[in-house]
Amino acid sequence: MTTWGEGALLAGGAPVTVPRDPARDAARQELLNPAYHRHDPSLLERISDWFWEQISKALEGVGSATGGTTGLILFLVVALVIVAAVWWRLGAPARAARSTTGLFDERGPRGAAQYRAEARAHAAAGRWTEAVREQMRALVRSLEERTLLDPRPGRTADEAAAEAGRALPAHAAALAEAARTFDAIAYGDRAADQGAYQLLSDLDQALERTRPTLAPAPEGAV
Repeated sequence: MTTWGEGALLAGGAPVTVPRDPARDAARQELLNPAYHRHDPSLLERISDWFWEQISKALEGVGSATGGTTGLILFLVVALVIVAAVWWRLGAPARAARSTTGLFDERGPRGAAQYRAEARAHAAAGRWTEAVREQMRALVRSLEERTLLDPRPGRTADEAAAEAGRALPAHAAALAEAARTFDAIAYGDRAADQGAYQLLSDLDQALERTRPTLAPAPEGAV
């Protein structure tokens, strides 16, 4: 009996011999053809399958050792831990990314007085989220008009508070708190209210009455 790699017959009956090693290499090379692997699971799918298989084995071991009810409880605990980890990994960074959005919109340049007027109008109508947003813009634009901040498109509330705090150190903590309040309302899940608006409005008025702290002149300067 003729086996592959030892000998074969051509159509005309002439024998042909194919050595074993080249035949094996040819078969292996043929199996590397992508056409044979179009439906194979991806690397990520294989890793995911392996991970969940290990989780399943671990839970089965816990269930058999502690009883069905206890095993079910432990399974639910593990599931909650996984959900919490995914939420923290994906949810929290998303909120942080939103907080890097620039403070001002694209409606064109407006003065601090205009922003204050809009903030008061929103507050009078009970639209506290809009009132907080416009009041924070009024506060920052006022600092720009006084040249305590350089006008810069895309500046965030946190950046404005940090920069203004260096020129107005007595109000640095209040500025940081105002920025946190603004971010929590504009990008987070905190509900705006009259107290948040009043906090920003009072700080805006206090900053108007405050003179900046000038940096000391370098030694030797004339």
